[in-house]
Amino acid sequence: MSKKIYCIARFRAKEGKEAELFEVLKSLEPDTLREDGCLQYIVTRRIENPCAGGSAEYPIVFNEIWADRESFEAHCNRRAIREFFETHCLAEDGIAEAWDVNVYTDEPEAYDAPVMGVGCE
Repeated sequence: MSKKIYCIARFRAKEGKEAELFEVLKSLEPDTLREDGCLQYIVTRRIENPCAGGSAEYPIVFNEIWADRESFEAHCNRRAIREFFETHCLAEDGIAEAWDVNVYTDEPEAYDAPVMGVGCE
């Protein structure tokens, strides 16, 4: 098993601001992809498709994969990321109406991971 962190960050723009929000989020990609531990960081927008009838509640979604928790948390504490949330999500005149950020693991619950550095007796 890995220590990877999978993040799904979903956004809904204020009315008439979806294209602008998408572009602001796209602008975060280049520097983030250079961060230690960033394995994938792609902003996507929902498109209609007859094979996928899911909810359109959050039409902009980041798909992220991080090497480990520490890398993800370092990313979250970068100035550019904090400023994005302060300016576009938390500020009254921000362009995001709602957002939903969740992290996931591929390890089963109560996974019995090997203990490194312990010798066999």
